[in-house]
Amino acid sequence: MGPVMAAHALGRLEAALRLAPAPPPAGPDDFLSGSSGNVEGRRALAASALDRALDVRGALDGTRRRATRDGRQLPCRRVLTLTIAREDLPNLVTQTGAELQRSRHDVDQIVGAATGAGKFERLNELLDGRDLSSYDWVLVIDDDVLLPAGFLDRFLAAAESAQLRVAQPAHRRRSHAAWPITRRAVGARVRETTFVEIGPVTAFDRVAASELLPFPELRMGWGLDTHWSAVAREHGWPIGIVDATAIAHTLRPAAATYPREAAIAEARTFLTGRDYVPRDQIRTLVVHR
Repeated sequence: MGPVMAAHALGRLEAALRLAPAPPPAGPDDFLSGSSGNVEGRRALAASALDRALDVRGALDGTRRRATRDGRQLPCRRVLTLTIAREDLPNLVTQTGAELQRSRHDVDQIVGAATGAGKFERLNELLDGRDLSSYDWVLVIDDDVLLPAGFLDRFLAAAESAQLRVAQPAHRRRSHAAWPITRRAVGARVRETTFVEIGPVTAFDRVAASELLPFPELRMGWGLDTHWSAVAREHGWPIGIVDATAIAHTLRPAAATYPREAAIAEARTFLTGRDYVPRDQIRTLVVHR
């Protein structure tokens, strides 16, 4: 497919997605996106086709090649990855571990089994006693996310090139993703934004980890990302989304393993008296190509 045909195809697919059924109206809780973000049916078919077209574009315009080159040039970093695995459900922990071990970086992978405790309670148990100052980056990775080949090298290089303190990879268009801003953007390598979500993959550099970890005593953690984003704004930290390493989050929709109503109630309680970034202030600030 040539560049002109690829551009036309991208335009048609983007239009098809825009014409998809509208999400339910947003409620009063402005720490929520206002939509479920689940991608199913015809929308899933159109989104998958758009992902393939974006992959082709990235190969043709050199975006992937530049990201790979930058990943090879980044000095070795010490990285801690944390995952809570549901052993009673299908997961991608083995595939994630294999991909991370192919990285050039010094990676400590910690996987803990899901128990009766909440996700963030379990993450704090995994963090207990660890000297986070010895790591350049700490990544929290859900057990149901598919990482692209060469993920960690390219992701860290892109995040550091934009001097991001907190970062996440973009979602592929086919992914289940509640926040539209987190879906991969056409022609972008990395974007500085006013918001980074709590999952399925979130990365903290040494400075951010010293401020934000361990996590607050939360089970599900909804709303925590809007508070983190406000903390980043207060400190003047750049945060953002790496489009060069878009992930697939299709195995399970968000909130598939816990009650949505309980997650919202927990968020309301947590955010009471705390600063946070409401959804009408969530936007892209700078695009790096």
